[in-house]
Amino acid sequence: MFGFLDEGKSAVLKRIYNSGTSTAFVKVVVQEIIYDAQGQPVEQPPKTLSDAPLAEQNTLLASPARMIIPANGMQSTRLLFMGGRDHERYYRVRFIPVLPSSADTFDQSADDQQTYSKDLAAQVTLLTGFGTLMFVRPDTVKFDTKLKDEKDTYTVHNAGNSVIALDFVKSCHVDKTSECSTIAQHYVLPGKTHTFNKEPNKLHSFVLQEGKAERKVSFTRA
Repeated sequence: MFGFLDEGKSAVLKRIYNSGTSTAFVKVVVQEIIYDAQGQPVEQPPKTLSDAPLAEQNTLLASPARMIIPANGMQSTRLLFMGGRDHERYYRVRFIPVLPSSADTFDQSADDQQTYSKDLAAQVTLLTGFGTLMFVRPDTVKFDTKLKDEKDTYTVHNAGNSVIALDFVKSCHVDKTSECSTIAQHYVLPGKTHTFNKEPNKLHSFVLQEGKAERKVSFTRA
């Protein structure tokens, strides 16, 4: 799952649904992703807030970071970025079901925690979490996509300052248009390039998404 915090916006709402048969206690964990010199993503430990004002924290916050969701119910959390946005930032946000304990601030008494744990112990319980990758765009977004059509390859270079998406990526036989590959999606970070290898007798296509702007691109091997 992917999410975007566009320029001009400081928050986005996420809804979490509990389709189970018992109350869910969910913890929200936010970790910034930094790309190293080799271009590999490295997740940073969850950031501890300093004594500085919230507007100077330079991080993504979840409010609330703890949720109690009844069976077949829903709760919302707001993801807010506090600080300067001179460049794009990336965050992994995980929604993790947990057993309540005194270490977590769910405002549950010790008796309530014990009762809940006993109820769960009487049944087979599988707690599963999920996450989303959040792209926090800079304050001033500049899209500048370079397309290069060569004999054997087609390259998409992101010369802008914010991520672009290549959606509905597929290749179909030029004579049998119903014979197509599985549809895929790729994200190209600023300064990065995605290369397509052209296949004989195939029409390649994708939808280039630069923010809310879209255009279809197609190419073949000559």
